[in-house]
Amino acid sequence: MFRTILFLFSFFVCAFAHAQQEEAWVYLSEKTNTEAYFDNPLTMLSQRALDRRIRQGIALDVRDVPLDAVTVSEVSNTSGVTLMAKSKWLNALHVRGTKTAITPLSNLSGVASIAYGDNRHNKSKLTSKVKRQKLENVNEGGLLDYGPAANQIEMLHGDVLHAQGFQGEGLQISILDAGFKGVETFAAFSKLHDNNFDNGEILGGYDYVNRSSDFYQDTGSEHGLSVLSTIAADIEGQFLGTAPKAQFYLFVTEDPPNETPLEESLWVEAAEKSDSLGVDIINTSLGYTTFDESRYDYTYSDMDGETTFISRGAEIAVAKGIFVVVSAGNSGNSSWEYIGAPADAPSVLTVGAVDAQEESAYFSSYGPSADGRVKPDVLAQGLNAYAINSFGNISPSNGTSFSAPIITGLVACLWQSCPNLTVAELRQVIKESADLFTMPTAHRGYGIPNFEAAYNTLIIEKIKKTVWELSSNFNKEFLNIKLSDEVSQLSVRVLAISGKVLQQTTVFKENPSLAISDLSPGLYLLELKLDGRKKVFKFVKTN
Repeated sequence: MFRTILFLFSFFVCAFAHAQQEEAWVYLSEKTNTEAYFDNPLTMLSQRALDRRIRQGIALDVRDVPLDAVTVSEVSNTSGVTLMAKSKWLNALHVRGTKTAITPLSNLSGVASIAYGDNRHNKSKLTSKVKRQKLENVNEGGLLDYGPAANQIEMLHGDVLHAQGFQGEGLQISILDAGFKGVETFAAFSKLHDNNFDNGEILGGYDYVNRSSDFYQDTGSEHGLSVLSTIAADIEGQFLGTAPKAQFYLFVTEDPPNETPLEESLWVEAAEKSDSLGVDIINTSLGYTTFDESRYDYTYSDMDGETTFISRGAEIAVAKGIFVVVSAGNSGNSSWEYIGAPADAPSVLTVGAVDAQEESAYFSSYGPSADGRVKPDVLAQGLNAYAINSFGNISPSNGTSFSAPIITGLVACLWQSCPNLTVAELRQVIKESADLFTMPTAHRGYGIPNFEAAYNTLIIEKIKKTVWELSSNFNKEFLNIKLSDEVSQLSVRVLAISGKVLQQTTVFKENPSLAISDLSPGLYLLELKLDGRKKVFKFVKTN
């Protein structure tokens, strides 16, 4: 009798295991028709995306090619299997179903392997499990000139970039987050909707959670709205974000009431869409460590930048020329303590939080990554950082969810000043400007970046690239000043050796010649000036 009961118990346990819904990634075999797509790249990417690749010297590769349509159809039509998301970068399909229904997919000729979210079903270490870091929000009022956002901008010397006229114009930013309800109606975002070229603009978006083009619908969270506000909100005399003249795409990838592995795949889908549109920067104020169902939970050893599906997707985004900014996480005062995914990705800029006095925020997650890399990379204000709340009011909020977008906006401003930089070059100059660059710590990474210092470093590089030559003949006498690609104009002065100013003008790239026919023969000084930096040469006028 006992053996019979034991047998029945084991039978029902096994039956339950096979009937339980599972999350899995189905990895496909080699893609087909790749050459046809390479010959016609506009079938894969927008012209703006191709231009971004060309500007940074990034070649097309097989990850740009769409998934094999036949295999996708076979998987989606399999009984008991629901196709939830797709990734061309990782050549994978996210499916949901019982293990009994999913396992036979490995027999399809176009399927290479299957990886379950529940690692117990895998023969080797897997790549995906998640949970979003929850945020604290404090709702109180605030005022000021930059708005109460003054401190969080000036701490990073972002006001210097703004004073130089760099407010993100010409840059496109994707916000991958939860809900954006209110962005379409609140006064703080009104300038994003008036189609005035002097302002920023919402270019579009998509709700991947609900598979809806209505990305403003109520998702139960306005977290994305608050995140966007630190970059884009503009209330004259009351509040200003860090890049109010940038353009934006708003993508809902987070499902606030649920924590399922699907969110990871939805994030990668949105990143791929951002790439195809030609977006320059992705901000994600989301972090994943554990799940509603503990069988999907990550461990710290998974935070190695190579394990999670989302972190691998983030790495590919950077490889495609997109600057990715990620919140470090809000687990610093919890038992987890460490950064989450995709903050562990090597090539993203991971941002921790400090308070208004530049002290580490108690909740800001620690590094390093599981494989020993410095994380977070940099810090910004995230404790009592000002944002627009769900009522449309200015209020202080807590979380690395806000320190990250504050940095994102200034990344856009800095990139605007030197648009030909690669992502790697831009990320490096930002890290090098930080106050702990030579002695990073596990909690503060490289420290608080100084965007004025980063800008000045780039300007010095511009000056170094700027050369001149003297061209003279008996009919015309002039100086030709050659400008590098990054420089559109220079202030120019011709001085006598005594220091007396003889000529003063501006030379433009379109016509970089300076007439010197009125000068008498002799020795002179030529002063080139760019954004407060100058370079002086001697030249001889012969006739």
